Amino acid sequence: MDTKESFAVVTGASQGLGKAFVEHLAKKKINVILISLPGQNVAYLSKKIAEIYDVKTHYYEIDLSVNENVMQITEELNRSFNIHILINNAGLGGTRKFVDATPDYINTILQVNVMATSLMTHQLLPNLLKQPKAYILNVSSMAAFSPIGFKTVYPASKTFIHSFSRGLHEELKDTNVFVSVVNPGAMKTNKDVCERIEKQGFLGKLTLLDPNKVAARCVNQLFKRDSVIMVNPISWLVMKILPIWIKLPLMTNAIKKEIEA
Repeated sequence: MDTKESFAVVTGASQGLGKAFVEHLAKKKINVILISLPGQNVAYLSKKIAEIYDVKTHYYEIDLSVNENVMQITEELNRSFNIHILINNAGLGGTRKFVDATPDYINTILQVNVMATSLMTHQLLPNLLKQPKAYILNVSSMAAFSPIGFKTVYPASKTFIHSFSRGLHEELKDTNVFVSVVNPGAMKTNKDVCERIEKQGFLGKLTLLDPNKVAARCVNQLFKRDSVIMVNPISWLVMKILPIWIKLPLMTNAIKKEIEA
């Protein structure tokens, strides 16, 4: 596939898994459009990636928790670029008692995790369908396989992403657009995240992953047309096998340790 004049779009591209996705795509000589919140130094990263890997890069600083912004950015992308890869990586979590959560906290998680992913995919799909081969990768979570107390909204939103991706994969299976989903555990994005996850005890440490390894596997498996990408098979198996009456309190108690620590 000639990708010299087409682009991959990566949301949440400034750090962690998103940044790793950008680097691994660029290593494969794929042009990349980086989308990130304002103030995340994405301009520097975009320039650096272009220089190191000799690819074309563009960047946009925009808040995807606002639907109007999503519509604006997708209109711009469709007007300006041929897009053959969309990686919906942007997502928000958080840990707190539901009674203490603010309406803005709840709304932002749902807007970024559910609405932005759905709208980005919907609005860019006609562009993807025009390409010889195209790919969509949605980043879900291990949390998609179990409700979790003290997170409540987050795992519910990731269950949506997993279901949405599987349904869209089936719908588009006879087209040129291949849809995949990955369900990673927590990742070593920064010191604060690592310390917070490790407070959860053994269960938290079991699912803690390296973003670079996750991105490398995802990119390779995406091009191999793997519709459900596994990056931590042991914890995935545990989550799939354990009955809900065991894993729900198990997961909730692990998160409770994080709050109380």
